[in-house]
Amino acid sequence: MKSLLLKFALLLVVLLLIIIMFPVRPKNSDDSVIFWTLQMSDFAPYMNKVIKDFEAQNPDIKIQWIDVPFSEGEKRTLASVLSDNPPDLINLNPDFAALLAQRGALYEIDDRYTSQFNKPVINSLKLNDRLYSLPWYATSAVTIYNKNLLQKAGVRLPSTYEDVAEIASSIRQKTNAYVLLPNITENDTMLRILNKYGVNSAEKINAEQSIRVFNLFKDLYQKNLIPKESITQTHREALEKYMAENIVFFQAGANFLTMIKENAPSTYKNTDVAPQITGKLGQNDFSLMNFVIPVRAKHKEEALKFALFLTNKENQLELAKLTNVLAVNEEALKDNFYKSYAEDDLLSKARVISAKQLYNIEPSMKPQKNQKELNTLVNTAVQQILINKNTTKNILDDVSAKYEKLIED
Repeated sequence: MKSLLLKFALLLVVLLLIIIMFPVRPKNSDDSVIFWTLQMSDFAPYMNKVIKDFEAQNPDIKIQWIDVPFSEGEKRTLASVLSDNPPDLINLNPDFAALLAQRGALYEIDDRYTSQFNKPVINSLKLNDRLYSLPWYATSAVTIYNKNLLQKAGVRLPSTYEDVAEIASSIRQKTNAYVLLPNITENDTMLRILNKYGVNSAEKINAEQSIRVFNLFKDLYQKNLIPKESITQTHREALEKYMAENIVFFQAGANFLTMIKENAPSTYKNTDVAPQITGKLGQNDFSLMNFVIPVRAKHKEEALKFALFLTNKENQLELAKLTNVLAVNEEALKDNFYKSYAEDDLLSKARVISAKQLYNIEPSMKPQKNQKELNTLVNTAVQQILINKNTTKNILDDVSAKYEKLIED
């Protein structure tokens, strides 16, 4: 108990220091909408243009933009929402936004403001049917693959993880490459895979369906059909193995195609893209960045108006063309930019595939309390299962008990 009190006291001291060192609202800014983004300084010309256009259309509203380093985003946001004078609009990831919403720190957004957005994306942000954030942009991984190695192995393109398991042996025997490096202990990767099989709660983590999914990867690992590094390495190492033609499939965002083209041109010549690998339910995985309005913000209505302006069709398309992210505005997603591509333009092909995937993302994985601890718990279980430390059922029974306790805390 004393240890917990000490940790809490230290946390308060750190947050107070952050508030002192980084004032959440600059001096003489009471009449401005304070807007925070995460690591968007490289796109300053775009951001400044959008702000200028908004202010021209709304001369009674002034926007003060502050770009926060990604590594400081959560700390500074937490400090800000604890203060009496937080920013009015903050760019966050959904996991941390959900945590703040669960603690009553965010302003609830009425559904009538969501008509311009892709509906499945909006649904993914709801907590108990309530909305505390608006999406800004999305990404959805595609399957990047080496068509030369696939042809050499004489196997078909997989659409599910079961298909991957089925062709893994032929690929290993005929090409000496691995089917993929699944990086299943990176962040919430395994939880996202489980979600594709309807496993999305503490009660289901040790159910038969979950055991089958874990055992699928265990079997691949034990038979040396995926690299031994699969229990420790990340997508960065998977990218390196793909560029070296040591794996056939690599699941990632379209932006990774540029890295492959620049760093491994010979591999790029043999590269094609396909929809991401799915599970039993057939839905796709995706990631979001969003906007939140603190419940203590001084200019909530103005902040909401600016967030809707940032996410209108024109501004979404312009940002997408600069960054290759996916728009979340429904009209923007209907634009030809997301509908057509030339066969020899892999980046455009990947973008079209990714955009289409946003219409099949439900049921989406909902952020939960103690998400980072849950990730660690599941990732540890993955490692124990793959190296056969105990039976899959026993390990997942233990995970289930700990998982439930974490959610309740």
